[in-house]
Amino acid sequence: MDNSVIIKGGKKGITVVLDKDCAFLELKKKLEEKFEASAKFFNDANLALTFEGRNLSSREENELIEVINKVSDLNILCVINNNQTRVMEDKIDEIVESQIASRLNSIDKPCHFYKGTLRSGQVFETEGSAVILGDVNPGGKVIAGDNVVILGSLKGYITAGCNDNSNAFVYALEMKPMQIQIGDIIARSQDSEPSPKRRFRKDEATIEPKIAYVYDNNIYIEDFSQDVLADINL
Repeated sequence: MDNSVIIKGGKKGITVVLDKDCAFLELKKKLEEKFEASAKFFNDANLALTFEGRNLSSREENELIEVINKVSDLNILCVINNNQTRVMEDKIDEIVESQIASRLNSIDKPCHFYKGTLRSGQVFETEGSAVILGDVNPGGKVIAGDNVVILGSLKGYITAGCNDNSNAFVYALEMKPMQIQIGDIIARSQDSEPSPKRRFRKDEATIEPKIAYVYDNNIYIEDFSQDVLADINL
């Protein structure tokens, strides 16, 4: 049995284990064969993709993703590599449209986009909703009059609902903020008060899409789902 490429499914998506000694061109061919054979199984699922087994350059990673896109209908929402999340730029519009944009577009105030990483000391501010196409590093800040969507890792400071909007929400592919403020409610990483729902926790270790919102004067963070979003008033 050829184990040059092994596809493993999991709760958070699929993991592709690559032979570190196989020539790259041969590896691409094996990858194409495996995903072509599995196309009907995955259908058009929205999945995160993880590469393991060998170090890939950005060019090699993109070439493998192009192969997967060519032979399958998978929607690759993000690539998780070396504990980092990289949102695929050619999928960003699709992600926003399918999960968030219809909600944001129903709001009268504008939605502003920022592409790139917000590093320590950098601030992105808007009167409407903010969509960050990248990460918010520790010390980076986003200040928005309404909602905040992070298509990447959130590890900095977020202020949403500055326009006295306690119905605002914060969404991120990886939710590990130093502080979140929604309206006049604040949750910090050291907060540890008990709660009937899962509260904002410093030790959140998994990389999963999550959404933060205000309920009963507290900020809660839940795994993202359409049901959770449907329950939030905008």
